[in-house]
Amino acid sequence: MILKKEFWVFIPARSGSKSIINKNIKLIKKKPLLVHSIEIAKKIKAAKKIIFSSDSEKYFQIAKKYFNRNCEFHKRNKKISHDLTSDFEVFSSFLKQKIKNKEKIPEYLIHLRPTTPLRKINVIEKAIKKFIFKKSCTSLRSVSEMPNPSFKTFVIKNGKLYSFINKSFNIEKFNLPKEHFPKTYIPNGYIDILKSKNILKKKFHGKKVFPFIINEHVFEIDNLKDLKLLRKLN
Repeated sequence: MILKKEFWVFIPARSGSKSIINKNIKLIKKKPLLVHSIEIAKKIKAAKKIIFSSDSEKYFQIAKKYFNRNCEFHKRNKKISHDLTSDFEVFSSFLKQKIKNKEKIPEYLIHLRPTTPLRKINVIEKAIKKFIFKKSCTSLRSVSEMPNPSFKTFVIKNGKLYSFINKSFNIEKFNLPKEHFPKTYIPNGYIDILKSKNILKKKFHGKKVFPFIINEHVFEIDNLKDLKLLRKLN
C-alpha cells in the first residue's frame, strides 16, 4: 500500500435517489447540484486530487465539463449503488480498488456531499486547518447546533409520546425551557475529513471525531421541500 500524505476530495453522487428523482443534477443557480461541490473542491488549496464517484454515465458526462487535470472518476458497481449503501462502502471500495491496482492512496479524504451545495471556501479551509492541528482525532465532521436539544424530542410508542433519553413515557422533566439542557448538534454535510487507514480498518469516522461547528445556516437538500426553498432564496 502506497500511502501519500495528501488530501484528496471525494464527491459521491449516486443517481438513484427516491426522495427526488435525479436529485444530484437538479439545477441550483442554473447549475446541476453536483457541480457546486466540484467547483468548491477545485478551490481547496490542500487538495491534490478530486475524485468524483457515481454509478451514472450521465453524471460523469456532466462532471467532465467542470473537471481539470487533477480530477479522477470512480465508477461504482451495482452492489454499492442502492438506497441502503453506506458512505463507508463507497469509500472502502475506492481505496481497495486503488490498492489492488498498486496505485497510491491519500492519507486524508475530504468528503463533500452534493446535497450541501452552498459552501464558502474560507470555511472549508478553516476546517482543514483545524483537522491538521487536531492530530489525535480520527476524523472531522461538520455540525450545526439544533434549534431544540435532542432531550426535548420524542418518539411515538403505543400511541403515546415516549422519551428515548430516559426510556420512559414520563416526559414531565422535558417541559423545561431549552436553556436547561445541554446543546446538541446534527451533522450538516458541509465537510467531513476522514483517514484512509481507518477506513481500511473498517472504521469510518472512528471514536475521536472532531466537531467542526458551523454557526451560519447550512442548506442541505433532502427532499423536494428543501429544493424548492433553496431555489426560492437563491
